[in-house]
Amino acid sequence: MIRKHFAGFAASALTLAVSAQAFAGTVTTDGADIVIKTKGGLEVATTDKEFSFKLGGRLQADADSFDGFYTKNGNRADETYFRRARLEISGVAFTDWGYTFNRNFSDKASDWDELAIHYNGWKPVQLSVGRINPTFGLEEAVSSKWITAIERSAIYDLAPWLNSHENGEGIRLRATLGDMFHGEVGGYRQDGNQDEDGQNNTTFVARGVFAPIVQDKQVLHFGLNYATREVEAGFDESIKSRLSVRGTTEDSVNGNRGTFGGAKLDGTDQAWGAEAAYMMGPFSIQGEYLARTADGDAVANGNDNDLEASGYNVQVAYTLTGESRSYKLDGGKFDKIKPENKQIGAWEVFYRYDDITVDETAVAPSNAGLLGLTADTAEASAKTHTLGVNWYANEAVKVSVNYLHTSVDDIVNANGDDDGDAISLRAQYVF
Repeated sequence: MIRKHFAGFAASALTLAVSAQAFAGTVTTDGADIVIKTKGGLEVATTDKEFSFKLGGRLQADADSFDGFYTKNGNRADETYFRRARLEISGVAFTDWGYTFNRNFSDKASDWDELAIHYNGWKPVQLSVGRINPTFGLEEAVSSKWITAIERSAIYDLAPWLNSHENGEGIRLRATLGDMFHGEVGGYRQDGNQDEDGQNNTTFVARGVFAPIVQDKQVLHFGLNYATREVEAGFDESIKSRLSVRGTTEDSVNGNRGTFGGAKLDGTDQAWGAEAAYMMGPFSIQGEYLARTADGDAVANGNDNDLEASGYNVQVAYTLTGESRSYKLDGGKFDKIKPENKQIGAWEVFYRYDDITVDETAVAPSNAGLLGLTADTAEASAKTHTLGVNWYANEAVKVSVNYLHTSVDDIVNANGDDDGDAISLRAQYVF
């Protein structure tokens, strides 16, 4: 019922926007004049900036073809699906108050990705309350509309709770100071991790960015991240990775999302991260490192093993048509590439290397028994190479092609494969 009413509201808003363009007329207000913008969605705002309303969204249609370790039996599988079909509403009310509503309709069970109220009266500090996506890492800070690869790095699979809105509702403070600093810290309620009294535990995530150079054609960026949460005795945790191919989870029959390790936890679960990036004109290079340690429950596991994992990635990109990636210090993130030539658009090529390792585990990786390994002898790891081309046809349309090759150690699929290949395609429209 909620989805039906929401869809009706969205359709009404779009109808009004089309009608406004189709028929000329006079618009009167009971206050300040209003400005209507239709480039990149629909935005209505008062000239005194006291009120605004913006309707936007994104549609990402994906196709994957993959084999080897990416499937259970090693044979090639193909999947097509809508990765995201998201409607986004945001705005300002009474100058100091803001709101953000993002809903994804691509999942079988649609859900709110973000549902938050913001207070901006303590400039430069912003206070947000509601369902908020935490930010841990440079790639996670970048919108899915403008990440370079189709899927983000596999290092985030080592601790998926870091950036998940499924942490539940929370409170976040963020601020951009001067021309070089950005920081944010938040506390988020954990779903499914309750103490004996039924109270939810809390996840804390913090990120700080130092950018000594922020120019149109040059950026130098550094960042540090930290997150921690308490987990109750016997909390079941496993580290699985689709190794940057979403189709492995869309294919419920033959897709393989290998388990690299796991444990029953009891105590503290922590993660640290570091990030760096440099951009000069059409060239950019960036890298990230992530490490996680979680206390194991010796009684529930039957051993004294904790859960430890680490990973890093390095990415280089070059825009063949000469454009630079845009960068926003507010958020400490890269943004879109705007084509200078409206006829051919902007063309970008890139290479990314991902390396992940589960150093210690209380539960042996999936199918490690085929290799004669146990939790005490396995150190499951994966290395993924991604080559890609992005075509920014204009500021709304982006087409991407990625080729991925991955190899794993101390883990295989049911067929005994320890490497695999994939081709991923995406057509994207944003408004």
